[in-house]
Amino acid sequence: MRFTELFFYTLREDPVEAEIASHRLMLRAGMIRRLASGVYAFLPLGFRVFKKVEKVVREEMNRAGAQELIMPVLQPLELWEESGRLDAYVAEKILFQVKDRQERRYALGPTHEEVITDIARARIRSWRDMPVNLYQIQVKFRDEIRPRFGLLRAKEFCMKDAYSFDADEEGLERSYRAMYDAYSRIFTRCGLKFRAVEADTGAIGGDVSHEFMATADAGEDVLVECGGCGYAANLERAEAGAPDKDPAEMLEMERLETPGAKTIEEVTAFLGVTPQRLVKTLLYLAGGRPVAALIRGDHTLNETKLKRLLREESLMPADAGTIERLTGAPVGFAGPAGLAENTPVVSDITVAAMRNFITGGNRRDLHVGNVNPGRDFRADRTGDIRFATEGDKCPRCGGRHRFMRGIEVGQIFKLGVKYSAKMGLEYTDAAGETRLVVMGCYGIGVSRTVAAAVEQNNDGDGIIWTPELAPYLVDIIPVSMKDAAQREAAERAYAELWEAGIEAIMDDRDERPGVKFKDADLIGFPLKIVIGKALADGKVELQARRTGEKTLVPASETVRRVREAAGGLQ
Repeated sequence: MRFTELFFYTLREDPVEAEIASHRLMLRAGMIRRLASGVYAFLPLGFRVFKKVEKVVREEMNRAGAQELIMPVLQPLELWEESGRLDAYVAEKILFQVKDRQERRYALGPTHEEVITDIARARIRSWRDMPVNLYQIQVKFRDEIRPRFGLLRAKEFCMKDAYSFDADEEGLERSYRAMYDAYSRIFTRCGLKFRAVEADTGAIGGDVSHEFMATADAGEDVLVECGGCGYAANLERAEAGAPDKDPAEMLEMERLETPGAKTIEEVTAFLGVTPQRLVKTLLYLAGGRPVAALIRGDHTLNETKLKRLLREESLMPADAGTIERLTGAPVGFAGPAGLAENTPVVSDITVAAMRNFITGGNRRDLHVGNVNPGRDFRADRTGDIRFATEGDKCPRCGGRHRFMRGIEVGQIFKLGVKYSAKMGLEYTDAAGETRLVVMGCYGIGVSRTVAAAVEQNNDGDGIIWTPELAPYLVDIIPVSMKDAAQREAAERAYAELWEAGIEAIMDDRDERPGVKFKDADLIGFPLKIVIGKALADGKVELQARRTGEKTLVPASETVRRVREAAGGLQ
């Protein structure tokens, strides 16, 4: 490819809408173009990078034994009703819905668990039909509330999704491990610095999940990592170890009049105490039944953990009327002592270790001091129900948690029989018994991986692609296209590189050298061959984008020296 033939443009100024490096640089380098909020086109240079990521994904999925197929974007809503997920996705307003001329309702696929289960139940009949792993690389649609960060949170994006089918949990474990290893190879080949962390399964379902997170300051997700044993999880899943029990003796309870003070900030200011002295009593409806959750004043309840502990799928905050009925007081004065009968109390492990704390007094303008578990109230359940905080004790080794930010580029799930049971995906085992197929689900954000690579690989001049993902490995830059010798040397190098299987682009524009160099750095080609004054001595200059190293090499050895330099960039 020659620059004079390439459909591209570069921008000298940062686009107003760009918030992070990958968004800014891919727009400036002419790799993507925004069509609408959360909707982007890949232009030729960006599309070449996209196809490079897709190639890596496909090669490693095939190596792991998965088989590629393609499924429809249009999904009949009857399948979503059958799986029981329609209401949740409609409630979250994620689903794009359309109707055909016969008024039949469809979704634009945000994910394909229902479709693949329908396909599998038409084919899998016996234990002999498994294991099998099917995958596709296809566009997905999610009506994001707030599309942002360019390709990282878009309404339309490309994803690789795979689904495994096994006869039992042991088979699922093998399939899951094969995908875990394949993902590790994929992101290593893409040049990402990443961590595989424990994750919540969310709306996809199942019991076990890992997210593959590319570490980046601009990442939307928080990773929690132990500095001792290496335990890692996303913030939603991260466990906090139980603190040491407070050895203080229990003091006599005391009434604390707190007129008009009901928030943590108001109560701590009025009483002159720290939030760590308070315990919040949060009222919820779990499966339609009331429950009180206790957490320390400076902590935040993790509703996902609470749902998991209660084994409930639905959880919503109680309304003001329900709170007053259960506590006898308006919002802001709830406490665990004196709640309405048959209101179960769930205590966070931190609260269980506390002594002499302050809670609401279940009366307007009243709090109570020196409250103690066991003596003043009884917790029906105790567990880790809060978000971890930096410095928390690790539940595995007693080390301390530290936080970092990351971009989720992939996630794998053990679905178990969530979809099989709802949609009747069964098989006959060797003994002739009917059993449910055990499933796994494995996703990679292909377009997200492109953006994550840019987030991790850039500097003040532009993008720095790895050889595996670069749109072209080498940019050949004749300093002056008017110089016949430089022009001929550039053409010769261009032909020799392509003949040797090395992807090269030649900047044959009649532009100033500075413009060519700036564009090359902005786009991020790993290597540049600059053909200028040194050609008089039979040499060209080989430049490495990442290090800035410049080396004069004989023009006759261009191919060999490019190969050597590219090998050193891996």
